Amino acid sequence: MPKRSSSPSSAHLLYGRQAVREALRANRRHFRQLILAERLKPAPVLDDIRQLAARHRLAVRKADRRQLDDRLGHSHHQGVVLDAGPYPYAQLDDIFALAQHRKQSPFLLLLDRVQDPQNLGTLIRTAEACGIHGIVIPQHRAAAITPAVVNSSAGAAEHLLVSQQTNLVNCMRQLKKQGVWIAGLEKHADAVPLTAVDWCGAMGIVVGSEGSGLGRLVREHCDWLVALPMHGQINSLNAAVAGSIVVFWAAQQRFSSTAAGPA
Repeated sequence: MPKRSSSPSSAHLLYGRQAVREALRANRRHFRQLILAERLKPAPVLDDIRQLAARHRLAVRKADRRQLDDRLGHSHHQGVVLDAGPYPYAQLDDIFALAQHRKQSPFLLLLDRVQDPQNLGTLIRTAEACGIHGIVIPQHRAAAITPAVVNSSAGAAEHLLVSQQTNLVNCMRQLKKQGVWIAGLEKHADAVPLTAVDWCGAMGIVVGSEGSGLGRLVREHCDWLVALPMHGQINSLNAAVAGSIVVFWAAQQRFSSTAAGPA
């Protein structure tokens, strides 16, 4: 399992009903207390949160909604805050072990300097839903797994293995030594269509930054580049949207092949 002490922050205040429920379900962090706003209207998700808190023997405290606003610096908490320990970043070995446990070829998503928490959260949510074994993010000049990212991922970040690496290119070299093919998402003269790639083996998909796409060295270390077909007046997509399309396409091919079985 991922180590619980690899985040530079000593504590996170997770917020939002879905994010808090999934954090409690995943049970990958240390929990200190659950804080609920006063006079919350009954809802099934709140019942789930209270039951999970009781299962973890977690202290539950009531607070005025304005106190939560002040403590978090915003009002997007939906009346639910979880005082939790740091995010448990994984190692690459954890990701390979999960693939082996599932008896599947490794399936990874690598993000090259994605800096917007909303984009990172969206990609994590897609990756978790599509059965990716783990995500790799750079330690510097990129968004980390913060409470905002957990919230934007609807709590998917609490279930998915995320590895923070100091050097993405070195990580790509390591993956390739272990038999993983690397496909970079980039509109480039050398790019092949999405449909031309066999996604069923050990595979890593690289999505570049919102502004400049893939870095030069990252691009050069990809086994091939993949471009999405564009038929409208707009010739590019948001990084999270484009990355999600590729991940979903690859997952459909991989799991359709698995379901079909040998010919």
